[in-house]
Amino acid sequence: MKRLLSIIGATILTMALGVSSALAQTENYLSIGDSLAAGQTPYQQIDTGYSDLIAMKLGMSGQLSFYTKELAFPGYTTADVLKRVKSEEASDLLANATLITVSAGANDLLRLVQVNPTAGTLAFAQLQTDYALNFARKNMAEILDELKVRAPKAKVYVMGYYFAYPSVHATQKEGTNAQLVKLNKILQQQAEHAGAVFIDVYDSFGLNATNLLPNISDVHPNFEGYRQMANSFLHEYSGSKTLAISSNELPKPNPISFEQILEQVAKAEQRQVEKEKEKPSPTARAIQGGFKGYAAFMEKVRAKKLF
Repeated sequence: MKRLLSIIGATILTMALGVSSALAQTENYLSIGDSLAAGQTPYQQIDTGYSDLIAMKLGMSGQLSFYTKELAFPGYTTADVLKRVKSEEASDLLANATLITVSAGANDLLRLVQVNPTAGTLAFAQLQTDYALNFARKNMAEILDELKVRAPKAKVYVMGYYFAYPSVHATQKEGTNAQLVKLNKILQQQAEHAGAVFIDVYDSFGLNATNLLPNISDVHPNFEGYRQMANSFLHEYSGSKTLAISSNELPKPNPISFEQILEQVAKAEQRQVEKEKEKPSPTARAIQGGFKGYAAFMEKVRAKKLF
């Protein structure tokens, strides 16, 4: 009996050590994609998004060694993300990444949706959306293939999307929602085919999440909406609710406008010119409050309020 108890005890200890070891693993976390990955607010600013919350929680649990979202940009389509993943400047970040989240696909689709927030109406052309969805399918497959090669150490998670128009009339939701469901299915299929993990956030929002999407003229969530997205990821990542973020853990709002970002980028680029002979360590890089490339998307983001 004592021998049996010793064996059981040793087994439990081994399992416990295994769990501790898994939790002790530190991640080099890279957030890639559109404005949701960048943390765009419902009011045309950048603040804490789902990837920031994920990084915050992993840091609190000692599971984070590096994090950046400098490969995330408002307005990015799957084609833009693919180009970014292939870029030379992304090489070091990808090579050292152990954890990657990807948000891409919504801008391929939603730029075709005509929205009248005041009237509460939505309209789109089915042929155009079918073409856009097929385009997103091909690009996402290529993105994931590229990540296998360029980020060989990384576990990749593909983020799904929520219904972005909760304030329109109920009769207007069905058609556009059906296209979004198709997009999520495409993203899930491509993720599974590539050995990545799909993160479903659709059910956390539903069709009437006006509390999470407070601006009827904008498709971006508030902090609570981003918390829902982060928790969907953390549940899949950990296999339980142990890393779930509570509402009282959310940071205070600290938004920065696109204009302020551009100013910071200009200053950062000037400093870089002065230090151009110095090559930074890829594992020590972190975003310094600005995002390269925002200038090129400013008008696009303002005009279309894209993801």
